Amino acid sequence: MHTQRHNDQQELQTRQTIVRLLSTMGGAKEISQYLKRFSQLDAKRFAVVKVGGAVIRDELEALTSSLSFLQDVGLTPIVVHGAGPQLDAALQEAGIEKQTVDGLRVTPPEVLKVVRRVLQTQNLRLVEALQAADTRATSIVSGVFESVLMDAERLGMVGDVCSIETAPIEAALHAGSIPVIASLGETGTGQIVNINADVAANELVKRLQPYKVVFLTGTGGLLDTDGDIIDSINLTTEYDDLMQAEWINGGMRLKITQIHDLLMELPLSTSVSITKPSELAKELFTHTGSGTLVRRGERVLSFDRWEDLDLPRMRQLIESAFERRLASDYFERTPLARAYVSESYRAAIILTQGVDGITYLDKFAVTDDAQGEGLGRAVWNVMDEQFPQVYWRSRASNPINAFYNSVSDGSMVHGIWRVFWCGLGEFSQIEACVRDAAERRPNLEDPIPVTGAA
Repeated sequence: MHTQRHNDQQELQTRQTIVRLLSTMGGAKEISQYLKRFSQLDAKRFAVVKVGGAVIRDELEALTSSLSFLQDVGLTPIVVHGAGPQLDAALQEAGIEKQTVDGLRVTPPEVLKVVRRVLQTQNLRLVEALQAADTRATSIVSGVFESVLMDAERLGMVGDVCSIETAPIEAALHAGSIPVIASLGETGTGQIVNINADVAANELVKRLQPYKVVFLTGTGGLLDTDGDIIDSINLTTEYDDLMQAEWINGGMRLKITQIHDLLMELPLSTSVSITKPSELAKELFTHTGSGTLVRRGERVLSFDRWEDLDLPRMRQLIESAFERRLASDYFERTPLARAYVSESYRAAIILTQGVDGITYLDKFAVTDDAQGEGLGRAVWNVMDEQFPQVYWRSRASNPINAFYNSVSDGSMVHGIWRVFWCGLGEFSQIEACVRDAAERRPNLEDPIPVTGAA
């Protein structure tokens, strides 16, 4: 009887947690969409979360809350952590000077002793914080990373991972417990070695091939030249330009290169998110996310003639995105200025002729399964670079208007429409475009009936 009451209380708490999430983060549709997608994955394919030592030191409560939430909704992340700042402080206290070579901490025996103690301490600190929040968590400080010494003469006891033992992780996941893994390895002879936490996380990711890879940081993402968070990066279309950008500093360039190399070894469906601990759930469960989303991505194709497109696939994409039927004669009566389409036909922009030689954005369509991947943003960025002057309309209640606000130079309400624009200067020009957009003939018709609906 007591067990049943406890289970009922847990289920009630879970429902309350989800309701709180729905009310503060996003719509029920997108939350349920992600929950369904994640819950269909094998447990060890859901997410690997890399936690830096500074996060454990400064944001333990937010970290614990976010990881606990994931367990509440039936998802179990795999956590790998370091302890860099704590180790720096412990070495300073012991009077040992910090030394690094190629970004790796030189680890002679006297340093290894401190490394082992500090990592174990921080591991238990996180595990105990989770357990205090009624979240099942398992401490794993050995037995995962079999290693060889990188360069004993230059680096000391620094390990390079040569194989991954997943049994301790799988045992924790089978028990519904979050594995919390310290970045310590062992050689074949049982010698404990220090492993860079990013290296440990990357090697674990390559072995497990998870759907999500999450790096939790204090900054909450990669920052652009103005110090603002870059919301998404499509490596296929943006990597070369980023590598040549003068405003990207050496540390960020290295981070993007490492993520690029990692994603090249993972399935196309895998993405990397860089976010704050407090924003982890929002990053995972909403289309807009929070932080920087990096994907290998897809090429964006460009067409100037309808006959060069796969029109049945384009129709299916538009109807899927808007959940309405596209007018049967849409392609015949809409003069095409340019169409941008992801190679999978999951995101597209259709441009047509507007007033005064300015281009009208007639359709921006992204399928449900591509939302949150940054695919729509990738298509938008290609369009934006080639068409600096453009205008479009959206219903006032459209949830995508938040995105439109972020990319437009201005907007104006006209009847049932909100009209947005980029690159327009004179008021008379804006007025003509707003009037034209609002008065355009609708080309989306009846809602598509849900299969099986009464």
